[in-house]
Amino acid sequence: MDFEHTPKVEALRQQLLAFMDEHVYPNEQRFEEQIEAGDRWTSPELLEDLKQRAQAQGLWNLFLPQNYGDFSPGLTNLEYAPLAEIMGRVLWAPEVFNCSAPDTGNMEVLARYGNAEQQAEWLTPLMRAEIRSAFCMTEPDVASSDATNIQTSIVRDGDDYVINGRKWWSSGACNTACKIYIVMGKTDPDNENRYRQQSMILVPADTEGVTVTRPLRVFGFDDAPEGHAEVDFDNVRVPASNLLLGEGRGFEIAQGRLGPGRIHHCMRLIGLAQRALEAMCVRAESRIAFGRPLSKQQSVREDIARSACEIEQARLLTLKAAERMDKGGNKAAKDLIAMIKIVAPVMACNVIDRAIQIHGGAGVCQDFFLARAYSAARTIRLADGPDQVHMMQLGRNLAAAAATQLKS
Repeated sequence: MDFEHTPKVEALRQQLLAFMDEHVYPNEQRFEEQIEAGDRWTSPELLEDLKQRAQAQGLWNLFLPQNYGDFSPGLTNLEYAPLAEIMGRVLWAPEVFNCSAPDTGNMEVLARYGNAEQQAEWLTPLMRAEIRSAFCMTEPDVASSDATNIQTSIVRDGDDYVINGRKWWSSGACNTACKIYIVMGKTDPDNENRYRQQSMILVPADTEGVTVTRPLRVFGFDDAPEGHAEVDFDNVRVPASNLLLGEGRGFEIAQGRLGPGRIHHCMRLIGLAQRALEAMCVRAESRIAFGRPLSKQQSVREDIARSACEIEQARLLTLKAAERMDKGGNKAAKDLIAMIKIVAPVMACNVIDRAIQIHGGAGVCQDFFLARAYSAARTIRLADGPDQVHMMQLGRNLAAAAATQLKS
């Protein structure tokens, strides 16, 4: 495996670093102030201005491996990894470059599984950041870590489908720019194959019967202007042509969507943890306790060293998984994707927690990014499948592979 960045990626990386230094880090406080002063669910003026700057510089849709002309540079997963890491250092920065979840995953779904009409109506405006989107799979009344449990119904009625159900953790649905939902529900609940019961369908946000009932808070943060919504679907009627790929293909689409989504989360978390480590080092050198800098304390030095080791381990595993995805596809990389989805969020939580501890009381207040960062990292241990599900499936796959090898 070649660890050197290609000239193309290194140029983008330097360009991105300069953009972050000039436009993102100096505006972190201003971003929060504009959120507080305006409509919390409308993107602040600052964000829209930075999007225009990023698009003008070609720092746009970097996540898409396909080449969409002026819309995307067509990077591989391996090429995207160091760029996602840089963006991940500030929680709202990925949106500046149109690389923010859930839009990234939804764009990939439309690019891979949407027909020409669906792509023209929804993918193109998403890639231009003219609208935002939400992904509606998780439900409050069932254990959605087993997605075969979902109960939302999608019933054919003539030339339409009628949708009934309740979703939550529909990230992005609170934002006033959110115009389209990708909804997963059951079209064939009696199918003997549990993985053919589900389908995915496009639901415009302004469709009659769609109600955003409330934003959910994460450790007290509402994550405005994106938010995580609870959404009710009450006899929501959409054209049958809004179905993606066909009835019973929902799980297939979900797996295609979640593979890249999982590793993108990990790429960003590495950047967030790296920033926490840097803050930890600065604090340890500058803070005096008991007559000397904190960095003179052995336990502090050990926390710094351990954090650096864990970040680098996660970074290398992420790169290996990304390379396997590029060479063999998501299915060939499924075990590595599971590994990094287990490793990276736990690593980020541990590193950020150490940084909080070294910052003392300041670490849990709004004067530093650490408390918000911890809440985001801890959430990713649940997003796109909790740790336990990935470990269960990974252990099953590894045991089965070893048994097969012994028999041969």
